[in-house]
Amino acid sequence: MKLIQFISEENKVCHGVRIGATNEANLIAGHLFSKFILTEQKVKIKRMFPPIFPPNILEIGLNYRKHADETKKSYPKIPVLFIKATNTIAGPEDSIIIPKVAPNEVDFEAELAVVIGVPAKNVSKEKAMDCVLGYTCANDVSARRWQKELQGGQYSRGKSFDTFCPLGPHLVTKDEIPDPNNLQIKCTLNGKVMQESNTKDMIFDVPTLISNLSQSITLLPGTVILTGTPEGVGFARKPQVFLSEGDTVTVEIEKIGKLTNSVKKEI
Repeated sequence: MKLIQFISEENKVCHGVRIGATNEANLIAGHLFSKFILTEQKVKIKRMFPPIFPPNILEIGLNYRKHADETKKSYPKIPVLFIKATNTIAGPEDSIIIPKVAPNEVDFEAELAVVIGVPAKNVSKEKAMDCVLGYTCANDVSARRWQKELQGGQYSRGKSFDTFCPLGPHLVTKDEIPDPNNLQIKCTLNGKVMQESNTKDMIFDVPTLISNLSQSITLLPGTVILTGTPEGVGFARKPQVFLSEGDTVTVEIEKIGKLTNSVKKEI
């Protein structure tokens, strides 16, 4: 099931499943984190939201072998975790805003996002997938100078400016993706392919990440795990490529869809 979150014409926040290419959706009854069903009730979509508003965003760094290679860093022995603030969440109709304090360093990162569906703590790798609600596309937008220099190498600030975590266009339930570690993933900038890989290049697969992150930490329902980005990011290119006002960036993941966002300057 491909779940969307949207504002109806009655200004209500709803979950549903879009009806083809129309501006309507069949309404979901119930709660995403308990029991829910797809109804036949049709609702008009006024505006799309991100498919989830997470309580936490957990990010994994250097989780693709070829990305580690392009940055000339050794493969980590355990998952590299950092936190992204929830103010970063943006939807498929929102723009990525280039901050005034980081006008020439904003980079793109196509990522598979895992959405946790039940409280998960001290979960084994074997039981980890039982905790997953589904998957969506993410763009882990990053201000590189803030990430690497201005905060002493602490990644979170450079990744936590407003709109720096677009999600969407929908949340695909896990029954439709039996193997999240074999999905084609791509990022295009103004129609040019910048990143193209497969999630099987991950150093730590999805069950390993969930199990590791849940050790003595409760992964709350709705928690989003960003699983890392493949090679081809802008700062590793020669010459470097960063986002500019007027750009259009698209993250595409097999079985999930395309997340497209425009780019604007902060006013």
